[in-house]
Amino acid sequence: MLVWLAMIGVWGIDRLVKVLVQTNFIPGETLIVIPKVFHLTYVLNPGAAFGLMAGQTWIFVVTAFLVVGGVIYGQYRISRDETITRLALGMIGGGALGNLYDRLIIGRVVDYLDFQIWPYVFNFADSMIVVGAGLLMLAVYQEEKSKDEPKGESKGEFKDQPNG
Repeated sequence: MLVWLAMIGVWGIDRLVKVLVQTNFIPGETLIVIPKVFHLTYVLNPGAAFGLMAGQTWIFVVTAFLVVGGVIYGQYRISRDETITRLALGMIGGGALGNLYDRLIIGRVVDYLDFQIWPYVFNFADSMIVVGAGLLMLAVYQEEKSKDEPKGESKGEFKDQPNG
């Protein structure tokens, strides 16, 4: 259930913010929120992250369908107690759906988050994909780390130590 809630929540927030941007800005318009730090800038991105592969919409549409399909498949394969993994999958799926919607309906992705420390503008969906991927890596790391720890022993104890 967590995967579905996260996916729908991310998609809903992304859609809401993009509609607000589209109705209150014209492409290229900027609102300075924190001078020299953060602006809202309405950009229609025809490519992937950083505008790469502009005009290759079909690749991103196919990729988004594969990602969403993988998330749906994964949510049935992952144990319910793996909360971080389930949340991460939902975030990735919701972000993929948000950008997929833009590509299918508008033909480009609506971007608006403009941190002045770098020249690229992105959106909430992009952020959720990145945060979700980070959480997924954390979950995998934790799983691998727990496999490496000896079972039944706690730190400071020695196995095969005589009593007495």
